[in-house]
Amino acid sequence: MDRPLLVVDAANVVGMVPDGWWRRRAEATELLRDALEPLADTGMAGCDLPAELAWLAGPALEVVLVVEGAAAGIGGSPSVRVVPARGSGDDAIVNLVAEEGGGRRTAVATGDRALQSRVARLGASVVPPAALPVRARLPGDRASRNRRG
Repeated sequence: MDRPLLVVDAANVVGMVPDGWWRRRAEATELLRDALEPLADTGMAGCDLPAELAWLAGPALEVVLVVEGAAAGIGGSPSVRVVPARGSGDDAIVNLVAEEGGGRRTAVATGDRALQSRVARLGASVVPPAALPVRARLPGDRASRNRRG
């Protein structure tokens, strides 16, 4: 049986850390990709999941990060496949769920309500972005320097 599929809406999730990501989208998206790495081996064990998503805590996951715009050029990693959207990121996510989600458990991490509805119609579950591992802050972030002092 295929591993469960977790598709992450990078454009929606990357902003969970308020560190000036909008000025450095590609770098912030790379940090998100790196934070997702462990999920491929361990699943989302230890993450704050609603009960109906407990199946994500178990075995390894296939993790796919859909990127767009300024982040479209980042590469994948050994455990996270990166898919650049050719147009709309939401459309790319819906197409990915339709093509690869059939016959296995699939979840999409996004806070975008319209996208949530579209993937739910295809049978995918929705993961709240806050349940994902938090990415590292961008190096040189003024907010993190202010907290240290």
